[in-house]
Amino acid sequence: MAYDLYYWPMIPGRGEYPRLVLEAAEAPYRDVARLPASDGGGMAAMTAFMEGERGAFIPFAPPFLVDDDIVVAQAAEISAYVGERHGLAPLTEPERHFARSVALTTADLVAEAHDVHHPVGVGLYYEDQKPEAKRRAEEFRDERMPKFLGWYEQLLARNPNGDAYLVGDRLSHADLGLFQTVEGLAYAFPKRMQTLMADYPRVTALRDRVAAHKPVAAYLKSDRRMAFNEDGIFRHYPELDAA
Repeated sequence: MAYDLYYWPMIPGRGEYPRLVLEAAEAPYRDVARLPASDGGGMAAMTAFMEGERGAFIPFAPPFLVDDDIVVAQAAEISAYVGERHGLAPLTEPERHFARSVALTTADLVAEAHDVHHPVGVGLYYEDQKPEAKRRAEEFRDERMPKFLGWYEQLLARNPNGDAYLVGDRLSHADLGLFQTVEGLAYAFPKRMQTLMADYPRVTALRDRVAAHKPVAAYLKSDRRMAFNEDGIFRHYPELDAA
C-alpha cells in the first residue's frame, strides 16, 4: 500500500522534508491534499482527518503520514520513519539515533528561519511586524546561520566514514533535510548565502550530491516539486537580506 502524506497543497513548507525522503526512496505515496476530491483527496480530506473522523490519532498540524493504522506527525519524525524503512538511514543503532538528532536540529533551524519574518506572532501579517523582522534578520544572518552551518560542516569533517554524509556511510534522511534547508536559505537570503557558503565547502558538496541523486534529480525536475514562495517557511524579502 502507498503511504498517505498530508500537507498544505500550496506551499512546500515542512511537508517538503518527508516528501523528499519519499521521493529519494522511490516509495509509493499519495500527496493527499493535492489530489482531486474525486480521488479521496483535497483539503477536505485533510481537515476530516484532523477533526477525528479517522480515529483517535489526531495530529496537531500537518505534515503527517498515514501508513495503514500508523499515524506519524512532525516532519523530522516522518522523515526518519520513512528513511529507516527504505534504506535512507545509517546502518548502526548509534548512527540512526544521531541521524534523528540531526534531523530534529535541522527542524530547529527551520523554525528560526520562519521566525525571521514572523518574530512577533504567527497570526500577524509580515507587514505588521516589519521593524521586528528586520532586527531579527540581522541576528539570524550574522549569528545563527553561521552557527548552524558550521556545525553541519564539522559533522561532515569528523564523520569517520568520510565527509560525504552527515552520519554513516550512505545518504540518509538527515542529508535530505539539510539539502532542503540550504535550498530554502538560499531562496530567502541569497546575498548572505552567497557570502557564507564559501566557508562551508563540505555542506556545499553535500547539497550538490543530494541534488545529483538520481531519484531526487528526477523529482526536482518534475511538476511535483513546488517552488518556494512568500506563503511558506522560507520567504524572500529583500529588505531582510544582506551579504
